[in-house]
Amino acid sequence: MTSVLPPTTAAGLCEVPAALSHYHDELRRVLQQTAGRTRPAPEAFAPAWELPGPGPALDAFFAPSTISAHPLTEYQGRRVDLLHLMHNPRTRTTKTYASLLIVARAVAHIERTGERVVIITPSSANKATALRDAVLRAHECGLATPESLGIACVVPLSSRAKLWRSPLTDDPELRRANPLTVLDTAEPGQVKELARTVTDTLSATLHRDHGVRLWHSLELLNYAVADTARALFERDRLPAAPRLHAHAVSSAFGLLGHFHGQQYLTGQDWPGTSAGYFLVQHLGTPDMVSSLYHDHFDHRPSWTERDGLLVQDHDPHFPQVAYAPDEQLDATFYTRRPATSARMNEIIRRQGGGGIVVSLPECLERYPAVRSLLAPAGVHLPADPRRLREWSLVMALTGVLNAVDRHLVDTTDILVHGSGSYAAGDYEPVPEEQLRPVADAADLELALREAVR
Repeated sequence: MTSVLPPTTAAGLCEVPAALSHYHDELRRVLQQTAGRTRPAPEAFAPAWELPGPGPALDAFFAPSTISAHPLTEYQGRRVDLLHLMHNPRTRTTKTYASLLIVARAVAHIERTGERVVIITPSSANKATALRDAVLRAHECGLATPESLGIACVVPLSSRAKLWRSPLTDDPELRRANPLTVLDTAEPGQVKELARTVTDTLSATLHRDHGVRLWHSLELLNYAVADTARALFERDRLPAAPRLHAHAVSSAFGLLGHFHGQQYLTGQDWPGTSAGYFLVQHLGTPDMVSSLYHDHFDHRPSWTERDGLLVQDHDPHFPQVAYAPDEQLDATFYTRRPATSARMNEIIRRQGGGGIVVSLPECLERYPAVRSLLAPAGVHLPADPRRLREWSLVMALTGVLNAVDRHLVDTTDILVHGSGSYAAGDYEPVPEEQLRPVADAADLELALREAVR
């Protein structure tokens, strides 16, 4: 079988260091094209689709954006490879790429206008960690000052153990100016509603009274541009071939970004590149897979209880064994009824691909084999899976191997997008006393007013 990866090293590694710098010129063109596709509400603030001028400071800022690819295994006639998007040691997730571009756009606005910018984002944890790291990097690299650029995050209380400690939490003044708030809620998705509500009600006041622009950054195209780098990397480092792109998803921003990149590369709304997309979800929020195969978000299989476990074998796209019908494998995947689902269904039905839902017992059964596959690629899972804090990559590989076993994929080459993996010991969680509880919009508004005073 022909190798997917050119033999650039003995380990089969393909790498583009600091990809956002490497693809700087093309990403600027993608930004310009994307600007023509956006129609923001007149009252909503968003920076122009521009980056700061090139130079050593911007290169240092983009340094963590390395992308690499690694062969993993040949499994039942399928070649499975890894797209490694977790090189930033201060996040270990793919959220770094979009966060760096989002913050760079804010920096360009500050340079052009002199206005202060505070980014506000809801998050299940990883987006908050990555955006906060990007803001901190902008301070460290001299692109912005703590007075000119800040960030406010609202995260479900259930995700607090996944938040990474940093100088933005440890320094009292930086902590006030960059509030990390937690909402105690039974429905984690409420953080999105809360952030949107406060942005809509407070933006004009903050601009009038303090000259601060409040930017609600949770917009698909803000992420799609950065994830275009995945398609650029594929063009330059992987041979052209029909390829299935597999990704553990909540809203599938990463795969939509890759598709955005293919549109840019081909100049076509429907690229003829034979790229298929495969969604992997968990039972806590299997909405996209449910929608893909059943045209509604609420499908669940019928379970039979056996020896204390739930089992089923009539729906191959759902787990054959589970601990609970709504099993929460990872708090990262919290989005219900994602607005991106219809678009992803359209792409998969036209381009090819599919989806599968995995369970914790399925991931645990595969865990020793997955751990062994990833080690040569420099991704080290803890021997004890109870120490794993980010399950995205384990979910994705478990889903792909299950899908091959169940004859759900017909593509020879499968590229697993490694979107996140970290464990206890890779980071320090934010101490409880450094988190700010909020109960409603009034509490979040107060945190923002204190941040900009």
